[in-house]
Amino acid sequence: MRSATITRKTAETEIEVMIELDGQGSYDNRTGVGFFDHMLDQLARHALIDMHVKAQGDLHIDDHHTVEDCGIALGQALREALGDKRGIRRYGECHLPMDDTLVRAALDLSGRPWLSWNVAMTAPQIGRFDTELVREFFQGLATHGGITLHVDLIRGVNSHHIAEAAFKAVARALRMAVEADPRAGGILPSTKGAL
Repeated sequence: MRSATITRKTAETEIEVMIELDGQGSYDNRTGVGFFDHMLDQLARHALIDMHVKAQGDLHIDDHHTVEDCGIALGQALREALGDKRGIRRYGECHLPMDDTLVRAALDLSGRPWLSWNVAMTAPQIGRFDTELVREFFQGLATHGGITLHVDLIRGVNSHHIAEAAFKAVARALRMAVEADPRAGGILPSTKGAL
């Protein structure tokens, strides 16, 4: 089974992440940041990755450390669960429409982290959630997951829709990339011999 459990403890946060790549998209995410939990739920459901994230962070300061560190821990869990990446599709992409919003996500599970983020939010906050933290989450996920990740807002007006479409687009691209390629027969999807 392609699964992983990561525990990350710092002076700012204490996080436990459990994922199962071949799941059904079940989730139990409790970070203390309501909107962020909603986004993690979307990530799990649309990637069909079972995901359980428990976090205690310094929310009395702000949500930054909790959101960023969850991205780091999820990236580490993803990397561990993928193992040597034999037989996976490796690449994934999605154009995700959500009402007024259209977001494109494309990714490569290359082991070479990179985030290209072309997503301008139209409001600084969604409820009490700082919209700039969406990028911080994906930076942590890409860096520690070894993912080349490109996310582009093609159009959008409502920040809630923009953030949610970004999470769903990345989820659908991730679902595609981690799936077993039936034609690959367990071959590493690279001519280099390693990813």
